[in-house]
Amino acid sequence: MVKIGIIGGSGLDDPKILDDEKEITADTPFGKPSSSLTTGKINNIDVVLIARHGKAHSLSPSQVNYRANIHALKEQGATHIIATTACGSLREKIGRGHFIILDQFIDFTKHRKTTFFESFEDDTHHTPMAEPFDPMLRKALFETAGDLGLDAHEKGTVVTIEGPRFSTKAESNMFRIWGADVINMSIAPEATLANEAGIPYAAVAMSTDYDCWKEDEEPVSWEEILKVFNRNADKVKALLINVIPKIR
Repeated sequence: MVKIGIIGGSGLDDPKILDDEKEITADTPFGKPSSSLTTGKINNIDVVLIARHGKAHSLSPSQVNYRANIHALKEQGATHIIATTACGSLREKIGRGHFIILDQFIDFTKHRKTTFFESFEDDTHHTPMAEPFDPMLRKALFETAGDLGLDAHEKGTVVTIEGPRFSTKAESNMFRIWGADVINMSIAPEATLANEAGIPYAAVAMSTDYDCWKEDEEPVSWEEILKVFNRNADKVKALLINVIPKIR
């Protein structure tokens, strides 16, 4: 039985996309998740949604309990996870409002719990991470984005920074040299933990800005990010609604 977990990023966590929605309060061995869970259906497929930053966006990226979020979705029986996230573009070709179906990440965070396996007393755990995003989910997301006429990129490397501050110009240019295509504050360690939990995971990123590397653009600001959110949130919802029936 397929049950899709959705992790909603900033402004992309609207429970109204679900039919027969129901709130569930969760707790885990790793503490409380970011928010209560919302269960329901999309096109008659069971779905469970969590707001990554809390329902009122009260959690900064470094305060999110990523382990509790993934564990809570697993406890609810999620067989797959699709995450949404805002990101800054590090490439000219990735414009504002474009979607990126991520295929790689660089973890530049510093203070987060990055594993469920803090002790090797019972067994040794070294999870393979060469391909952190599930190919089947990525293919379904990219093809559905094409069907909907969205500006989408089939792959992209995201660098996740600690936040909540934005990058310096030196950092932004360094990330470009490293080969990152977009930048955000949340995909790591979320993708790592989903892989450790054995749940196929994919993330669709919406580009909202050009970080601060692009000299002919104003540096990123939260106000500008929100403007792009508001113009494109319905596209993200449409992508989720249309892709979920294709997942097997």
